[in-house]
Amino acid sequence: MIGIGEAFSPRYAQARQKFLQGCVSAGLTVEPHAHPLKGRDGEELSMDVALDGDANAERLLIVSSACHGAEGHCGSGVQVFALHDAEWRDKAKAQGVAVLYVHALNPHGFSYGRRVTHENVDLNRNFIDFSKPAPVNEPYAKLHPLLLPDTWPPTPENQAAIEKWIEKHGATAYQAAVTSGQYQFDDGLFFGGKAPTWSNKTIRNVLRRHAGSAKRLAWIDLHTGLGPNGLGERIYAGKDDKVAYARANAWWGTPAAPVTSIYDGSSTSALLRGLMWDAVYEECPKAEYTGIALEYGTLPILEVTGALRADHWLHKHPDAPADLADGIRARMVEAFYTDTDAWRGQIVSQARQAMFQAVDGLSAKN
Repeated sequence: MIGIGEAFSPRYAQARQKFLQGCVSAGLTVEPHAHPLKGRDGEELSMDVALDGDANAERLLIVSSACHGAEGHCGSGVQVFALHDAEWRDKAKAQGVAVLYVHALNPHGFSYGRRVTHENVDLNRNFIDFSKPAPVNEPYAKLHPLLLPDTWPPTPENQAAIEKWIEKHGATAYQAAVTSGQYQFDDGLFFGGKAPTWSNKTIRNVLRRHAGSAKRLAWIDLHTGLGPNGLGERIYAGKDDKVAYARANAWWGTPAAPVTSIYDGSSTSALLRGLMWDAVYEECPKAEYTGIALEYGTLPILEVTGALRADHWLHKHPDAPADLADGIRARMVEAFYTDTDAWRGQIVSQARQAMFQAVDGLSAKN
């Protein structure tokens, strides 16, 4: 075993080393997918993949981290802990479930402390059909100049204008406008891109290579930034399909805490577009798929969006004063990673439970 605190890392390079070392200790072969750029400290960047179990297993669980780079501290910690967790590994093997760990879906964002990829794209809005006209997010278009003002911190007038918009339309509408995804402003928040990103193309290759033969496929994608601090909301991650949603609820839900959904408004997340799990239906069409995003709370939503606004402003103004830049980066860490033992303990215990439940679900008879 490894201590919970030991499993987590403050920087990407350290997180990657712990993951690679965990794979070595578990006797697993790592399949690296090298990113074309270097990290913030000049380190190699990679989406690292490790399979624990039979390569031809019909039942496969994917556990992934850092779809949104800055959220990787959480997901990497869960993965590293799992690699040292003999009870967990024995459970999966005994029930014939192979586990595919995908460490750092977005390694560039993880290294630089940004939520987006090196293309400034929100990976979890990037899985649309780019051969068709991109969706238009009209509410975001009206908010864009307010969200990214010329100066930072925002002026009182800017803040008042945003507060007026929220007062008129509501906080829920504001969250939906900002976070649901937009494809018109390359420098904006939650930009879905103009084409598939490196991470998009790479995870598709991973799915084809490792999940193409699976008959039953589950995916737990680890996220942070929404909801009460330390609480892991289990958000259904699949098509708007009542049967699949019911199956996810049977696996992961309880009467007191059912699996939530972006389709019926029960989730803290807005209705989103271009989500990563769309690739499963395209790359693994023969598999019965069941998935969740395990979303852990950190700060209140307006503080999180404020940190993202600052981060995007800094990306547009790389010559900002050092103290201002450092403060913005520190705020991003706080928005997506609560650096306390209590929070880390909540993260691991809830993720571990969800992983055990996924194995039971994959093993159950239909």
